[in-house]
Amino acid sequence: MSGLPPPPPDLLDGAALFLDFDGTLVDLAATPDSIRVSPELGPLLERLRRRLGGRLAIVSGRSLADLERHVPASGIAFSGSHGLELRLADGTCLPLSVPIGLDDVQARVAAFAAGADGLLVEAKPAGIALHFRLAPDWSRRAAAFMAGLAAERGWAIQEGNMVVELRPEGATKGDALRAFMTEPEFTAARPVFVGDDLTDEHGFEAAAGLGGAGILVGPPRPTAARYRLDSVGAVREWLRFEVDR
Repeated sequence: MSGLPPPPPDLLDGAALFLDFDGTLVDLAATPDSIRVSPELGPLLERLRRRLGGRLAIVSGRSLADLERHVPASGIAFSGSHGLELRLADGTCLPLSVPIGLDDVQARVAAFAAGADGLLVEAKPAGIALHFRLAPDWSRRAAAFMAGLAAERGWAIQEGNMVVELRPEGATKGDALRAFMTEPEFTAARPVFVGDDLTDEHGFEAAAGLGGAGILVGPPRPTAARYRLDSVGAVREWLRFEVDR
């Protein structure tokens, strides 16, 4: 569906809210480290947490360690690395299984990236991402290299906005949502997942499967989301409206 309406005013009543980070809470940037995080974000998330009775989680492709540098963590559940890392609102971290051969895979991706200006490697606790936003002419070669490495290792490949990532099979943002929904504060709620990228489609599908809905951020495209917001700014305006209701 592409002609999606904005979320209705009562969507978060009795809901659990799952928010992507890049492209949803902060605008995309040329590199992962060059994002600009509004000073308003921390207080806004805290107000949201109180408004929802603690039923709030950030679900990102970034590692948890990276997210901690940008987002206040107190009282909020986090998932990093596309569902491979989970930390509950009380700070409890669930065990992370590091795949065999990760060091070798990361070294091979780094060697490939060294052959082109603008390719950026982002090592993660259980995978690795190759960004080509600054080297768009390398997009096909980068995707082909990563696909070949994924097939060789039996890993999953996840394409995103000017990035391709290798990670073990068996975890997505949808899996993170489903895991959080088994926690006591989330169980009776209806999940709402907000995200912009192809990696967020798993979250939209999981939310719909549990009686909730997804909200796509950005231009219209085929999606499992039911609603849409135009931009990061529109997300922030919607969240402000919700906490002030």
